Amino acid sequence: MKKFTLQSKIIFIVLTLLSVLILSLSVIFFRMLSGTLTDLKGKQALAVAQSVSKMPALIEAFNQKQPEDIIQPLVEDIRKETGATFIVVGNKDSVRYSHPLPERLGKKMVGGDNDRALINGDSYVSHATGSLGPSVRGKVPIRNNQNEIIGVVSVGFLEDSIHDIVIPYRTKVLILVTIILLIGIIGSFFIGKGIKKAIFGLEPKEIAMQFKEKRAIIESVREGIIAIDQHGLITEINAKAHSILAINHHHSNRGRYILDVIPDTKMVDVLETRESQLDDEISLNHHDLIVNRLPIFEEEKIVGVVASFRRKDEIDQLTKELSQVQEYAGILRSQTHEYRNKLNTIAGLIQLRHHDEALTLIQEEASGYEELIQFLLKAVPDPVLSGLIIGKYNRSQELKVSFSIHPDSSITTPLTDIQREKLITIIGNILDNAFDEVLSYPLHKRHVQLFMTDLGNDFIFEIEDSGKGIQDFESIFKKGYSTKTGKDRGIGLHLVQKSVRHLEGDITIDKSELGGALFTVSIPKQQ
Repeated sequence: MKKFTLQSKIIFIVLTLLSVLILSLSVIFFRMLSGTLTDLKGKQALAVAQSVSKMPALIEAFNQKQPEDIIQPLVEDIRKETGATFIVVGNKDSVRYSHPLPERLGKKMVGGDNDRALINGDSYVSHATGSLGPSVRGKVPIRNNQNEIIGVVSVGFLEDSIHDIVIPYRTKVLILVTIILLIGIIGSFFIGKGIKKAIFGLEPKEIAMQFKEKRAIIESVREGIIAIDQHGLITEINAKAHSILAINHHHSNRGRYILDVIPDTKMVDVLETRESQLDDEISLNHHDLIVNRLPIFEEEKIVGVVASFRRKDEIDQLTKELSQVQEYAGILRSQTHEYRNKLNTIAGLIQLRHHDEALTLIQEEASGYEELIQFLLKAVPDPVLSGLIIGKYNRSQELKVSFSIHPDSSITTPLTDIQREKLITIIGNILDNAFDEVLSYPLHKRHVQLFMTDLGNDFIFEIEDSGKGIQDFESIFKKGYSTKTGKDRGIGLHLVQKSVRHLEGDITIDKSELGGALFTVSIPKQQ
């Protein structure tokens, strides 16, 4: 069985409603028209009857032996001039003195509606069926000079003649109804087409299914989601948002003003600025959240805002795991690359039968690396921080940069997870920046040194290089600022400053004794 489309249903419903409405109005119109014409004819009949009843010649004729000889021609002339179907004059016994059909003279009037005129002396309009058929009649009593009722005048119009007047209107109305229906067909087609276009050609079942899918998707994500319209009223909010914000979800918050639910939200600001707000860190309901707010546009007009947010500690945990994986991967990559070079060199020396040089190189490599590991085991017991330093050491060997750790360095105070995570970002980015800074110098001038201590109440880290130093102190930490060319520049030091602030620490830049920049980072042990 073929299913009807939404457009077909809309056309059918519109045409059905339009047809019922037009037909109902047509019936009402014809009834009103027929009733109005009947009333008019009744009033006209009554007026003619009143005029006839007061004619002196007609009244005098009642005193004659043969009244019909005078009354019949007199009344017939009046009937023809007024267009009445009949004018009948009768005596007190309802015997006719005039009639459109002369053979009916002298016979009793038919209809049985003369009593009010003959007995009560009333003038009125009646509806009755006479010898000529159903008609509307005007009845008026005839009085003599002594004001005595001597007869009655009945002027009538057949109802069929009234219907004949209505028939031409029916044709006009039928034509008008046909035109309106044609307009309705065309209009309903375009209405249906417009609605289909507005809903992207989807059928109601498809819309319902997509709505259910959207609800399922919104509820399945681990982020809180809130959407508002252009008036700031909530149109969507998922269960995760209720949970994170500790909002009562037992009653629907849809339709409420967003500031009544979340007083400090910046979603209303996005409605005004029309600009996105990405990765905004806020504190709400005793939780640190990362929020993204995006405007919703429809034909360049902002129609709402959607915000997604997640607890920062969840993101931090993912960042921590990712940072550790990336750091370990960097360590392995640097070690693999460096040892490949060493092994190739040793293999070449052996092939050239320079066994002593190969043995010396092996001893030097093992000794230097072993010394670094032994030093870190004592001075930096934290495995993640030690691993970072070893990774950067291997990276420096790969870049042919002299990287040293000050012998007085020592970090034995246990680090918290957040301190460990942020220090990876801080030390790693500053060291990478220092390595890049000295690469343009000859090999013997490529020096980078790290000093760290936990004496006192702070962790202190000093990283210096032999580069040209910092020229623009005000812009160095701005996101996107870099003195080097290439993509993905100007991010590292920005992340360093952001991490230092998160740990409530300080960072300063000075002139290094090596000739380049000296970065000093101070992080409180207790936060």
